[in-house]
Amino acid sequence: MDIKTINSLEKATAKTLPDFAKLSLALLFIVVVFLWSYASHGNLPNNTFLIIGAVFGAYMAMNIGANDVANNVGPAVGSKALTLTGAIFIAAIFESLGAFIAGGDVVKTIKDGIINPDLIKNPEIFIWAMTAALLSAALWLNFATSIGAPVSTTHSIVGGVMGSGIAAAGFAIVSWDTVGKIVASWVVSPLLGGIIAAGFLYFIKKQIIYKENMIEASKKFVPILISVMTWTFSTYIILKGLKHLVDLNFFVASVIAFFITVGVYLLVKPLIAKSSNKLANTRASVNSLFNIPLVFAAALLSFAHGANDVANAIGPLAAINDAIVNVEIASKVSIPFWVMAVGAFGIVIGLTLYGPKLIKTVGSEITELDQMRAYSIAMAAAFTVIVASQLGLPVSSTHIAVGGVFGVGFLREFLDNNEKRFLQETRKRFKRHKRELDLMQEELNRLEIIKDKSKTHYVKIVELYKKIDDKENLVKQERKDVKDAKSTKYVKRDAIKKIIAAWIITVPAAAILSAAIFFMIKGIMVIA
Repeated sequence: MDIKTINSLEKATAKTLPDFAKLSLALLFIVVVFLWSYASHGNLPNNTFLIIGAVFGAYMAMNIGANDVANNVGPAVGSKALTLTGAIFIAAIFESLGAFIAGGDVVKTIKDGIINPDLIKNPEIFIWAMTAALLSAALWLNFATSIGAPVSTTHSIVGGVMGSGIAAAGFAIVSWDTVGKIVASWVVSPLLGGIIAAGFLYFIKKQIIYKENMIEASKKFVPILISVMTWTFSTYIILKGLKHLVDLNFFVASVIAFFITVGVYLLVKPLIAKSSNKLANTRASVNSLFNIPLVFAAALLSFAHGANDVANAIGPLAAINDAIVNVEIASKVSIPFWVMAVGAFGIVIGLTLYGPKLIKTVGSEITELDQMRAYSIAMAAAFTVIVASQLGLPVSSTHIAVGGVFGVGFLREFLDNNEKRFLQETRKRFKRHKRELDLMQEELNRLEIIKDKSKTHYVKIVELYKKIDDKENLVKQERKDVKDAKSTKYVKRDAIKKIIAAWIITVPAAAILSAAIFFMIKGIMVIA
C-alpha cells in the first residue's frame, strides 16, 4: 500500500468518526465492562481487583485490536481486494470466532506457563502481580502505538507477567525453559514466516509470472493455491472447533478437510477460468485473480490471530478471576465465557475504531506490495500462527507478518535479474503493441478520408475501431507495468533496524514497568 492510499484511508476514517467519538466509544466499552463485572461479581470478597482486572483486560484487548489486526487485513485492503469496511467486517467476525473457538490453549500458556504460580503462596499477591502485568502491558503497547513503534503485544504481556512475577517472588518464579521456547519462537517465527512467504511468491513467479502465457498458467495454479488455503483453514477449524464435541486427531481432521477442499476446487476452477478469459496477458491481470485468495487469507489469518492473541488480554484476567473465585492459586483453570468475551469484543472494538491507522507499517514501510506478494505474506502468517496456536505457544503475529514482508522483499532482491528480465520482456511487448496500434490508427485514418466508401470499407473501419480500442487498453496496461517495474523498491534497511530495536526493548521495558506497578499496588494495599 502506498502513502497516498494510507492517507486516504485515514482521512476517510476521520470523516466517518472523529477522534473524540472514537475515544468516547472506547471509554464506553470500558465502562460497560466495569459495570457488568461489578454487577455480576459484587458479592465476591476482594472483588475490587477482579473489576479492575476486567477493565485492564478490556483496555489491553482494544490495544491488540488497534495494533495487530492490521497485519491480518492490511494486505487485502492495500491491494484493494477488500474495502476497508469489508475488511473490518470480516476481521471482526473471524477474530471473535478464533477467540471463542480456539483461544483456550494459548491462554493456559500465558497464565501458568511463563511463571510458576506455586511459588506465590498468598493469592492476594498473585492477584496484584497479574493486575500489574495487564496494566503495564496495556500502557506500554498504547505508548508504543502512539509513537508509531511496531511492537509485539505478545512481547508486552510476556514481559509484564515476568516483571510482576519476579517482583512478587524473585527470579526463581520464572519458568525459564518456557520463556526460552517463547524467545526462540520470536526468532523462528519471522524466519519461518519469511521462508514460507518467499516460497509462495517464488512458486507464483515461477509457475505463472515467468510463463509466456500468464493467463493460462493462472487458470491452472490459482485454483490450486486457493485449495491449499482451504485445506489448511478447514483442518484447523475442524481440529480446534470440534475438539470439545468429538475427539479428532490431525489425520482425521485433514481427511475431512480434504473433501471440503475438493468441493471448493471444483467450484473455484470454472470461476477462475471464466474470469481469466476476459483478461489481457499482463501481470496486472494475474494480480487481479488473487483478490479472492486474499479475502480468504484475511479471514483465515483473523481467525488464527483471534485464537492466538486473545491470550494477551485475558490470560492474566483468567488467573485473577480464578484466584478470587476459588481463593487459591490453581495450576490449571477453565476460562469463563465472560472473560473470553471481554478479550474478543475488545479486539473487535479496537480494530474498528483505531485499526486503519496501523496498516501503514506492514503495508508500505518495509517493501512495496501487490496482490501476489500480499497473498504470499498472508498465507505465510496464517500457516505459522496456526501451527503455533495448536502447540499452545504464544508467538507474535507482528513478528510473523513482518517476517513474511521481509521474506517477500528479500526474494525480490534475490530475483532481481529475473525482475529485470520481466521488465525487458514487458518493454518489448509494449513497444511491439504500440507499433501495431500506430499502424492500425494509420490505416483507420486512411480509410476515413476516402470519400466514396464501400460496404467493405465500413466493415473494415468498424473492425479497426474495435481492435484499436482493445489494443489501446493493452498498451495502457503495459505502460503501467513498465512504470511499476521501474519504480520497484525492495526491503528498506532502516525499517529493519527500527523494528528489531522495538522487538528487543519491549520485553525489558514491559517487565520493568510491571515490577514498578506491582510495588506501587503492594505499597497501597499494605498502607490500606
